[in-house]
Amino acid sequence: MKKTMLLDKYPINSLEIKKNETELKDIDAFITYFQKKIEEHPIAVPISIFDNYAHTASINGTIDETIKGAKIVIFCFGAKLPSSQMLSIRPRTIGITEFEESFSIDFMDAPNVEFQVAMEEWTTDIIKK
Repeated sequence: MKKTMLLDKYPINSLEIKKNETELKDIDAFITYFQKKIEEHPIAVPISIFDNYAHTASINGTIDETIKGAKIVIFCFGAKLPSSQMLSIRPRTIGITEFEESFSIDFMDAPNVEFQVAMEEWTTDIIKK
């Protein structure tokens, strides 16, 4: 898993998975996988799936030519609501992007270490053992 700072302020976790390194063969299989992990988690709640690629294409937006598809799983851990500011960092998202030979899984750091570890484990468990 690679950690970077997007735009010098967003801590992003990324994992590139070659298509031969996973049994998941398309974005929808990844979506189903993450939905199952979210539903199995004692606190996480699924919210929605957003097809970012279809949306951007529908408004004639710019899409990197190497991207074949891009969807986002939207969910929330939300175990505490200590202030209104917490709403600014919720919900959580996991992005799945398909390229010709690989997939990329990307998500921003969670403020809670336990939830960060869960998302990291969900992601790294995708790779064939």
